[in-house]
Amino acid sequence: MTLEEKLKILTDGAKYDAACTSSGVSRISGKDGMGSASMGGICHAFSGDGRCISLLKILLSNACCYDCAYCVNRVSNDVPRATFTPEEIAYLTINLYKRYYIEGLFLSSGVLGSPDNTTQMMIKALELLRNKYKFYGYIHAKAIPGTSPHLLEVLGRLADRLSSNIELPSSRGLKLLAPDKEKRDVLAPMGYIRDRHLHGGASEGFVRAGQSTQMIIGATPESDFQVISLTQRLYDKYKLKRVFYSAYIPVADNSLLPALDSKPPLLREHRLYQADWLMRFYGFKAEEILDESRPYFNEFLDPKCNWAVNHPEVFPVDVNRASYELLLRVPGIGVKSAKRIVVARKQRKLDLSSLKRLGVVVKRAKYFIDGAAGVKLRAADDPAAVTVELIRGENARQLSLFDDTDVGALPIRG
Repeated sequence: MTLEEKLKILTDGAKYDAACTSSGVSRISGKDGMGSASMGGICHAFSGDGRCISLLKILLSNACCYDCAYCVNRVSNDVPRATFTPEEIAYLTINLYKRYYIEGLFLSSGVLGSPDNTTQMMIKALELLRNKYKFYGYIHAKAIPGTSPHLLEVLGRLADRLSSNIELPSSRGLKLLAPDKEKRDVLAPMGYIRDRHLHGGASEGFVRAGQSTQMIIGATPESDFQVISLTQRLYDKYKLKRVFYSAYIPVADNSLLPALDSKPPLLREHRLYQADWLMRFYGFKAEEILDESRPYFNEFLDPKCNWAVNHPEVFPVDVNRASYELLLRVPGIGVKSAKRIVVARKQRKLDLSSLKRLGVVVKRAKYFIDGAAGVKLRAADDPAAVTVELIRGENARQLSLFDDTDVGALPIRG
């Protein structure tokens, strides 16, 4: 098998990992244009300073000894198999880097024989890059569940970030669809990385960019509340940098899984990322966003707006007096605009026009703040009417998908 043939197979097999975002574009310029975009193997990620960087996203191997029902690379699936040598991975990375196609590497793998054997091959590839080719670019590698701690230590000193994918939101789902895996094996690398960081591991060059994980959404019947509650526990207990969510794409005809012709739950994935953002940057807890009585996201409102219309007792908020933490609870006010408000109101009293100049999305915020001239409808007075107005104003395109929906009859709670 040629290197090009391997590359096609092993970039295609890596596309289901959502720990970095795939470009998803294949385009060749015409006679009058310049540049081209390639779908295979190139993904986009964001650095700590906000820059978008391109990574070579590949598998070491798509041969796997596990039979996870949701995975295209499962051992029982009849697909072409390929495995890179460590030398081939190093060669590809360096050559693509020299041609300015990429700035780093995202390396994952099926379980080739055993977790330790797979990790040893990944280590050899990264050692070639770091030591032989003196490659100092960004490297994200997968911590294979079940890997011995001493190998995880070596891998963590070579990679900038490690991720151990939890994959399914519950132990029951994991036992049902991935009988070869144990929850403790998935969580063990997370615990090891956390403990090393607590004892100065990052300053010693061990996983300096922290760790992340991924959950597949829609393959098993957990509620949105169960998913974000697990996310909250992962952030609190294992100090993860990111939890990624991947809407399940049907790849197997299995009675335990959604039908092959079913659509991936993309709106649900989007809502999870919105809720995740609220937990990481806005001070929300999972139990504030959803609870046992309303375990699913509102289909028509984002989680922050949905929380606001369900808590009219909090509003209206006086933007000239409210704390920074309370400002973050107002729909239409983000982290940057809240910080700007705190600074600007020391100089003058703020009104709607000045809030707009500070970056506030006034068409949302006006229902929840005090002193907004000309706005008669308030969430505190009529949350149901505000809900309808938000849906009409913010989701007009989304509502076009539901032509028969009676907007006025929509419930407040999600």
